[in-house]
Amino acid sequence: MRDVKEMLKEIYADLHIHIGRSEKGRAVKITGSRNLTLKNILKTATSRKGLDLIGIIDCHSPEVLEEMEDLVRKGQAEELQKGGLRFEKTTLIPGSEIEIYDEFCHGPIHVLCFFSTIEKMKAFSNWLSTQLKNIHLSSQRIYCDGRSLQKKVYELEGLFIPAHVFTPFKSLFGKGVKKSLSEVFDPNLIDGIELGLSSDTYMVKGMSELAPYTFVTNSDAHSLGKLAREYQKIKVADANFEELKKALHKIEGREVLVNYGLNPLLGKYHETVCADCGEQIKEEGHVRCPYCGNTHLIKGVAKRIAELSDAPLQEVERPPYIHQVPLDFIPGIGPKTIEKMLDAFGTEMNILHKVSLQELKQIIPEKLAVTIDLARRGELGITVGGGGIYGKIERNNS
Repeated sequence: MRDVKEMLKEIYADLHIHIGRSEKGRAVKITGSRNLTLKNILKTATSRKGLDLIGIIDCHSPEVLEEMEDLVRKGQAEELQKGGLRFEKTTLIPGSEIEIYDEFCHGPIHVLCFFSTIEKMKAFSNWLSTQLKNIHLSSQRIYCDGRSLQKKVYELEGLFIPAHVFTPFKSLFGKGVKKSLSEVFDPNLIDGIELGLSSDTYMVKGMSELAPYTFVTNSDAHSLGKLAREYQKIKVADANFEELKKALHKIEGREVLVNYGLNPLLGKYHETVCADCGEQIKEEGHVRCPYCGNTHLIKGVAKRIAELSDAPLQEVERPPYIHQVPLDFIPGIGPKTIEKMLDAFGTEMNILHKVSLQELKQIIPEKLAVTIDLARRGELGITVGGGGIYGKIERNNS
């Protein structure tokens, strides 16, 4: 019999994707695109993006639950024995994003909860409906404490992951706690940590509290084009719930191999910014804006991580974090160019990971091909983001 490790394969996963509207047109994520429906996400993930595993985190919404059941009933999706729904080449892991703001929190915290089956997601939704005001909407505030939520997730054999943990608003370390996640959560009931767009593995290596956890990098997509803005490559036997759980806990050779994300400098909360005049403030110690004198400063992720770091020499073995730019972020690469490449190479994962520079030059102008190659290697210049405004990729003038 072949060794189990020899049977493992590499897959691409994005575990934080919103639903903008149900098929009936009902709002789910109000800030999400209207065409960000369950079916459109699945079709985009499998045929355009080339994602093997996705987490849709608004599956608690009753109309979304109905749509998942309808897909299975019509034979368009299959519930897998080891958890998840297989749609063509992509497996959906049903999830829910929830906001916690209990008596122990200093600000709201967003978390991701994932479940293996529609039935368990439905059971969670039924319980959730007794704990919040509107079960149809995404990212609603729950009226129980964080530890109680964790216990419910584990009662249903789910996964619990704090979301975008360093962003200044609605996150664990951005607002929720003063110093430690144990102020709000049971550390033993956390399956992973989602870093968020303004941070990466290297920035947080000095935080000893995070050493036990696997890091995930996800898009937090509010539109179809933003799927796989950030993602990871995972080693598993198959794309399903059980294998994802093993990868998060590094069991039987399963693991996250690589995190792919934007350079944190591109994140819209990387540097501290004055909310009134928009100027970036890089110097330490300011309580007032040195440019306009106002006090409404949005603390940058870089500054907050520096405050929390307690072990600068910590050596935790982690997968590489590759600063990769999504195709639609790259200057000069418009929708027509992307469609031309998709026609030739199939999916964005192929373009970003498998297609050579020479192959790109055969399909698109050489300058654009070189720009994409530089972006894949993280070698394009960057204008730093902050205060809710994304950084920018500088044009390749060579």
